[in-house]
Amino acid sequence: MKNNILLYITIISIFSFNIYSQKTKLAIADKKYDNYAYVDAIKTYERVAEKGYKSADMFKKLGNAYYFNAELDKAAKWYGELFAMDATNLEPEYYYRYAQSLKSIGQNDKANEILELFNQKSGNDIRGKLFKKNTNYLEAIKANSGRYQVEDAGVNSKYSDYGTTLYLNKIVFASARDTGSLGQRKHTWTNQYFTNLYSADLGDNMTPGVPHKFDATINLKFHESTPAFTNNGKTMYFTRNNYLDGKKGKNGNQITLIKIYKASFENNQWTNITELPFDSDNYSTAHPALSPDEKTLYFASDMPGTIGQSDLFKVKINDDGSFGTPENLGNTINTEGRETFPFVNDEKEIYFASDGHPGLGGLDVFMSKINADGAFSKVQNVGADVNSPKDDFAYLIDTKSRRGFFTSNRDGGQGYDDIYKFLETKRLICEQELYGEITDITTKGLLPNAKITLYDSHFNLVSTTTSDEKGNYSFTVECGKTYNVRAEKTEYTTKEQKITIATENGKTYLPITLEKAKCKVTIGDDLGKCFGIKMIYFDFDKSDIRVEAALDLEKILDVLNQYPTMKLDIRSHTDSRGTFKYNEALSDRRAKSTINWLIKNGVDSSRLIGKGYGENQLVNKCADNVECTEDEHQLNRRSEFIITAL
Repeated sequence: MKNNILLYITIISIFSFNIYSQKTKLAIADKKYDNYAYVDAIKTYERVAEKGYKSADMFKKLGNAYYFNAELDKAAKWYGELFAMDATNLEPEYYYRYAQSLKSIGQNDKANEILELFNQKSGNDIRGKLFKKNTNYLEAIKANSGRYQVEDAGVNSKYSDYGTTLYLNKIVFASARDTGSLGQRKHTWTNQYFTNLYSADLGDNMTPGVPHKFDATINLKFHESTPAFTNNGKTMYFTRNNYLDGKKGKNGNQITLIKIYKASFENNQWTNITELPFDSDNYSTAHPALSPDEKTLYFASDMPGTIGQSDLFKVKINDDGSFGTPENLGNTINTEGRETFPFVNDEKEIYFASDGHPGLGGLDVFMSKINADGAFSKVQNVGADVNSPKDDFAYLIDTKSRRGFFTSNRDGGQGYDDIYKFLETKRLICEQELYGEITDITTKGLLPNAKITLYDSHFNLVSTTTSDEKGNYSFTVECGKTYNVRAEKTEYTTKEQKITIATENGKTYLPITLEKAKCKVTIGDDLGKCFGIKMIYFDFDKSDIRVEAALDLEKILDVLNQYPTMKLDIRSHTDSRGTFKYNEALSDRRAKSTINWLIKNGVDSSRLIGKGYGENQLVNKCADNVECTEDEHQLNRRSEFIITAL
């Protein structure tokens, strides 16, 4: 051991100058890394690493530099070197990044092993919980795949092109392409030119024409990207580096972050460029998206209150143009990772990019339904046609044509990021129509203008409608889910029914019968119909009153107590199955048990008569030796409470 130590000291002495030189280079690289000059840092780190110099800190920074530049295959290499050194003391975040990077090169099994370790080390991290809850996430992604026809959008360059937005009959997107300007500057982070906004007219099937620079007032010498426009084209929100009126803002570390700006279109030009009131020099806001009613602005940020590296937020736009207080969309959407590039359509769906939800690697595109109460439904990966092992983001779709655009740095593209157009051939969510009619339980008449409310299995409000003039209602619901349907109408008792939807596209029929809160009866009517009592149920071959039967009899008892002169003839009927004599005897015992229960609970015996009729009074064809369904036989198994006096 001593000899080995001496040998080590000797080697250190011989190469001390080289190591000093390498450390000097590392110090320079660290400075570039800390200032987001990732490309320059990568070059220095790699040159040092290629000479055999090993450092956990260096491998972290090499991996991170590639990870944050979306070159996940190269990130996987250096994170692999990091884990080969010593993984015992690594922060949990490196397990997650390594797993994401492994997915990008198709090593999903190893990625899942690393994610399992991440889950053990991270404690309450949402990403770990999602992985544990969705261990078969690849199967879910596979099930959601095969729904798109994807092709190059035709506007790409060899540089970065991304973030498509619809504006009147154009698309507007960001591009780092060099259009010949002598003053074109490169960003040290990506070694790409600073992005400007470009636009292209849309032809048939949303095919873009030749791109042109969007507007000289908006495009300045720093990054501009991801605009959002009002429907009338008079207002735009867009992302830009913290730069306005010739002044560049910086945070406490002297880094220029990004902000959302607003501009107005007046006298045929964009003017009145202002930053939004919740912007700050100390955090970033980016990628604005308007709700269809233009009353809410969605965006990405790492502002205080952020769960992860970047979260999605929303803020109310008031009628006077002022803004409310930004709200975090919560942990159904946001994770400890990156959530970014939101898009909200007129079908109450939010699409966004995330590397925190289970995906194929890098940023994947996900979708969640926005419920009537503003809550979000389960997040779903849109599938492998749009998503890849690399970064996929900036998704938008026109809900009428089912055509749209997204951005990806997947293999086979023309540049750093490329814009793809698509046709969605099948909806992501398996949907059914839940429908039926509302009727009066006694008269069978249709009930228009009944209020129908749909709740999910946890009684969160989903939707509300009103039955039409024919008593019909319908909802669009998701396959496989359980819902609660509540029907209400003036002068009727509110009724609620649970329904589980089938797992395939189609229709689910749910008729609802309502009983009047005040039932008008006279001599000869069946009092049981007021309460929907079709049968007093007994155990098989028994005549003892069951708990369920007692509940219905309590209703009859209550009416008899309200009307002390009312008298009843209680009749019990069976179906035709079994012998005639047996059915008559059993039904008679059941009628007598019903009478005895009412007498025991205070009704004078003089007010009650009754007997069993067995199969003597069938209401349909289902006599002996006639083939009938169970439902048809059920119609004959009934109890009646006929009013004989009032």
